[in-house]
Amino acid sequence: MLMLSPPTSQDPSDTYVYDPRNPVPTARGAMLGPRAGIARQTAIEARPEVLTYTTPPLEQDLEVTGPIRLILHVSTTVPHTDFTGKLVDVHQNGSPYNVSEGIFRRRYSDQDGSVHTERSTEIQIGLWPTSIVFQKGHRIRLEVSSSNYPRFDRNPNTGHTIATETHSIVARQTIHHGYETPSRLILPVIPR
Repeated sequence: MLMLSPPTSQDPSDTYVYDPRNPVPTARGAMLGPRAGIARQTAIEARPEVLTYTTPPLEQDLEVTGPIRLILHVSTTVPHTDFTGKLVDVHQNGSPYNVSEGIFRRRYSDQDGSVHTERSTEIQIGLWPTSIVFQKGHRIRLEVSSSNYPRFDRNPNTGHTIATETHSIVARQTIHHGYETPSRLILPVIPR
């Protein structure tokens, strides 16, 4: 659950499996062409490799204008992978609509190639700037995964050149949250 207050205890981590051969498909978004725009994210959120975190219903309108940052504490079982974030507006009827998205790609192994699956690493994902008023009764949702294809190239998780890689590795991804690993979404809230 997304909360306004910082965590006071260490919560259990969330895990999912990212298979580059079956990436999460893009469902509209900030791009050019006929696939651009806003769309319901219900089918995306039903996938097992998409984690969702949602606020309670808002008690008043909330304006968000500017750049958005997602700070995650993550660990992985592969040497190179992606983490994606998507800000979503959940209407009173439960329908989720995309607002903004971003991706972070990096290496998670030592120079010798060893991967430390238990080590938590803090990453920062920049989501596209936006300007939206989340209306009273709506909920703010965050989707976390490792792909958004074809909006972003799928990462084969091998660490080799993505455009020419012909092999892939399945990754077990972990999102840590709590007092010691405060994963968080930073929104530019405009006072009313």
